[in-house]
Amino acid sequence: MSEAEGHPAGIGQALGGRPNNEPSQQSGLMDLLGVAAVLLDAEGRVVLWSPQAEELYGYTAEEALGQYAAQLLVPEEHWDWVLKKFAEVMETGQGWSGTFPVRRKGGGTRLVELRNMRLLDDRGDFYALGLGTDSPTLREVERDLALSTRLISQSPIGIAILDADLRYLAVNPALERMHGIPAKEHLGRYYREIMQATKFEMPEAAMRQVLGTGFPMIDQSTIVGHSPADAEPRLHAWTISVYRLEDTQGRVIGVAELVTDVTERYQSAKEATATRRRLAVIADGSARIGTTLDVAQTARELADVTVPELADVVSVDVLDSALDEHRPRTRFGPAFFRALALKAAYPTEAAEAADPPGHIAAYDADRVATRCVRTGRPILIPHADGNDLTRIARDDHAATLLARAGVHSYMAVPLTARATVLGFLGLARARDPRPFDEDDLAIATELASRTAVCIDNARAHQSVRNAAETLQRSLLPRHPPHLPGLQIATRYQPAQAAYEIGGDWYDVLPLGGDRTALVVGDVMGSGIDAAAAMGRLRTATAAFAGLDLDPTRVLEQLDTITSGLEQYIATCLYAAYDPHRGECHIANAGHLPPALVRPGNHPQLLDLPSGAPLGVGGVRFETTTVSLDPGDRLVLYTDGLVETRHHPIDERLDTLLRVLDAPDCPLEESCDRLLHDLRQPDDHDDVALLIARTQSFAPDADERPR
Repeated sequence: MSEAEGHPAGIGQALGGRPNNEPSQQSGLMDLLGVAAVLLDAEGRVVLWSPQAEELYGYTAEEALGQYAAQLLVPEEHWDWVLKKFAEVMETGQGWSGTFPVRRKGGGTRLVELRNMRLLDDRGDFYALGLGTDSPTLREVERDLALSTRLISQSPIGIAILDADLRYLAVNPALERMHGIPAKEHLGRYYREIMQATKFEMPEAAMRQVLGTGFPMIDQSTIVGHSPADAEPRLHAWTISVYRLEDTQGRVIGVAELVTDVTERYQSAKEATATRRRLAVIADGSARIGTTLDVAQTARELADVTVPELADVVSVDVLDSALDEHRPRTRFGPAFFRALALKAAYPTEAAEAADPPGHIAAYDADRVATRCVRTGRPILIPHADGNDLTRIARDDHAATLLARAGVHSYMAVPLTARATVLGFLGLARARDPRPFDEDDLAIATELASRTAVCIDNARAHQSVRNAAETLQRSLLPRHPPHLPGLQIATRYQPAQAAYEIGGDWYDVLPLGGDRTALVVGDVMGSGIDAAAAMGRLRTATAAFAGLDLDPTRVLEQLDTITSGLEQYIATCLYAAYDPHRGECHIANAGHLPPALVRPGNHPQLLDLPSGAPLGVGGVRFETTTVSLDPGDRLVLYTDGLVETRHHPIDERLDTLLRVLDAPDCPLEESCDRLLHDLRQPDDHDDVALLIARTQSFAPDADERPR
């Protein structure tokens, strides 16, 4: 440490910014006290009188010089005592100090704090020097100084006084404790010598700004770190305030730094922020998870919510036995998982270490995933080392990929619904330097719980849906091997996985006289009951068609049957094609009109009486006859092909005609194109589609569909 840094003279030079032998400017404190100097000779006469004495005592120099001080300044009752004290000072050389009532010019007294001492000149003569100041003023200064000293020393706030070059002039005990450095080791050293961390560049810049502008900065810097004074490392937070110091003459002498420990407030704010974050993630998950009754989509929604907000890489895997009821659950040995979703915040080898969606993998009994689903408890690994990565990964190669990707923290959270563990949610952090903590685990557990319920609902729905679809398809017909004068193509497409199977059907029924009945229908409702009702109507339609009834009579009989099916109603279109006459007789029960496509003409919707749906009861139906030439196509369909939630039905029917207005192609290809162009990704209804193309018919020829 240099002399200028270690001694008061050096500090004084730093404060004044001038050499020690150069006179400094006047002291504001001396001006405030107004110290008066009076010099007396050995006889007690005034020989020197300062301007401050004139202000303090009221006498001018001309009035005071040559006068006996006792007679001039001391009330008569104190003469004896004052003369005695004066003699003692002059004889012994021991000074006297105290508070004394001095008589002022014009009468009255004034309490003055006095200091008296004997002086000796170069000729051996003695003099008495009396220094005085107003006692109440001195008491006020002393009181202010004492209060200031105690305020600083006893303050729980750390206080430092620095000069204009940011060197420490004073440090209170509170700041000593915060820094863990004694006050004497601060003095004379620059701020950045003590506060060396990069984080303290900001408060240093704030001090320089305050020195230049004079505007204080209150709680402008918050520093988070560890104090060397702590026996055990503990995170602290401090706020720093800075203001400029000036003397009574307005000269800048430095800055004051106030350091407040706000650890509790910081922790509370941090916890409040974490709580808000948790609620925001959970609220986001509530809105985005479970929008469909599709197991895979629900898993993808969970991954989308958690990346990158909660983790860098997320995988969602379910036990294969949870989705495949024919595969038994095992309590020992490997666990078999089916990957449903995988998402990474950025390209990383950690994603390559996970199983791709759709893949089924076996995890040994000692793996984290297996332990998680068999115990039903989450597993938190804040700091994952090589051994942990081996237990997290499926095999050694995957563990190597996790290590290369920098995975350092991991959580496995069970997907539990209705006391049954369905799978687990795996979360990893690599680029994010924060280790997972209990708060992260709470968020992940809440999201996993919500997702598990949605997955359980989806798999239950899928089971019922699969049964309904199996029943539905089992009730749909196969094409008869020979249809006179007709070529037929059909399709049945169920609703998307999130929706239940409906009651749509089609049928192709051979009739007498080489005729063929073409039927499409739609039972309102969904699920197994709708599929069963559809089966009953299809069976009844085939029975009535076998009686060779005309289309109107068939619909009347079906209407009677449907009226007995409790709440069910249905739409139906029944057409009987006669290849001998080239005619098609059509009756409609509330169904959408079929489309007719003639070669060389634009497609059109047939103008048929719409009729009322089956099950209304008591409604008459009409039969319309349409002439068909060879090559004409009749397109029958259910409303699931054209209806959507976002477009008017007329607009969708126009779209149907535009799709049909294309070069002639095989009927199977026409069916596929209609489904591709008209079906929407979120269609909630199933579709039955039947296309019939007329052909030249010779009664004696062995006609076969081409």
